[in-house]
Formats: sequence, C-alpha cells, structure tokens
Amino acid sequence: MENKQSYKILFFGDITGKPGRIAVRDFLSSLPEDNRPDFVVANVENASHGFGLTKKNYDELRAYGIDCFTSGNHIWDKKDILEYIKEDETLVRPINYPKDTLGMGCRVFEKSNKKIAVINALGQVFMPPVNSPWETIKAEVDKLRNNVDIIIVDFHAEASAEKIALGRYLSEQGVGLFVGTHTHVQTADEQIFNNMAYITDVGFCGCPDGVIGMDYSTSVNRFLNAVPVRYEVADSGRTQVNAVEVVFEDNVPVEITRLKFISDKAKVSENSSMLGGEDNEG
Repeated sequence: MENKQSYKILFFGDITGKPGRIAVRDFLSSLPEDNRPDFVVANVENASHGFGLTKKNYDELRAYGIDCFTSGNHIWDKKDILEYIKEDETLVRPINYPKDTLGMGCRVFEKSNKKIAVINALGQVFMPPVNSPWETIKAEVDKLRNNVDIIIVDFHAEASAEKIALGRYLSEQGVGLFVGTHTHVQTADEQIFNNMAYITDVGFCGCPDGVIGMDYSTSVNRFLNAVPVRYEVADSGRTQVNAVEVVFEDNVPVEITRLKFISDKAKVSENSSMLGGEDNEG
C-alpha cells in the first residue's frame, strides 16, 4: 500500500487584541509534539488593541511559532507598520491594493520540505475601494501554480456570497486552501471541493463575551446614540480560539476541521514583557 505524505496546516481567525494573542499563545503551547502543524498562518490585522499590528506585538506573535501573517483593511492602522513591513518576510498585505503599495500581497514559504504560497486579498462589497480580487488573484495563481506545492488564499471580505463565489472560482484554478476572514463570526460550512479546502469565515481569536471581540457597552452605544466613541477590546478573562486545521496528502486536502475552543481563565504570564507595550490595554 502506498504511503502518502501528510502535511498539516493550521489557520487562526482574526487575532483581536491582547485576549486573542493570549489565546493563540496558550493554544500553540498546549499542542503535543506529535500533533503540531507543519505550517501556521494567522490573520493579525486586529492584533494590537483591535486595530492594526505594532512591531512589538508582531515580534510577540512570531515568537509563538506563527509562520505567516495575513491582514486586511486595518493593516495600516498602527503607523510603525510603514517601517517594518519594508523589511519583513512573513507579513502579507492585501494583494489587490495599488501596485506601488508597501509590502507584498503574496509570499512563498519553504517549511517541512514544502513550498507554500500565501495570498491575501480584500473583498469589494462593503469594503474600501480596491482592485478586482478576481483578476488579481487569478494572475498570481497562474504564476505560482507550477512552482509551489500548496496555494493558500485568505480572502478578507464582508459578504458571504462574495466569498463563496470567489472560493468556487479559485477551486478551479488550483488553490489548495481558501479561508474567509473579517466578519469574526465562524461559519459551519467547512468542506472540500475541487481538491480545495474551504470555509466562508474562520472566525476570530479573542474574548467571546463582547461584540466580535470588542467591548459590549461601547459597541452598543455606537448603535444607540450614533456617537463615534473609540472601540475598546472586550476582556472578561475568557478567551476563544477559532481556527481551521487542514490535512493535505500529496498536496491535496483530505480533511478540514473547524476548531473552536473557549478558556474560562486566560493564562497571563506575570513575568512576560511581551504582553505589555503600546497595546497594554487590550
């Protein structure tokens, strides 16, 4: 009987503030050695107090064992990104921004004897104006298809129909994993079709007791009185991990598992300097 080569990819939904960073840290540290993924991806556009990613928090997350960082419409919210994105080799910003935008919309990684391409893109429905993700991603996939083992797409978009339609389309182009992000609400439609693993939205990592990771009272007040008060990250002491785990055999997905774990007590390390800094409030 032929032995197929197995390869496991773990993709975390939008990491939101300090509770999200703690949740991912604790989840990764709890994995036994014989069940660790070969490649780890996380969406980090909300990782620093809910908006953007500071250099300090970026370094923190890298230390936890994340191989690739995807983003979205909040990628530019922390201004130090404009400096460190120039030198970084693991952060991917949306590929359908204008061509002269800082950073890279696709990166190729070599890990555990595999070449993994990761593409990030923004949707066009209820989102800032961007170039067509359809044409932009298709052109990139055409360049990659014969040069890498697995292609991953993180489509950061609002509308479920737009995600489903683009996912179906890209499954015909040779993409191996299509993950939707941005809504912070995990969908229950994980599946494999046309040799591509798919989920409409992987959800978020953070506090499950607010409104998509943000504080309940400030979120509700914005709806009640229309005053644009500053959002605060929810932090009740409980944390949530939303992710998908995808197993490939000979570069073809054979299993996708939706993960949702809630911890009633975040294990905050008292002597960890990584959890402070600019984002010490959430």
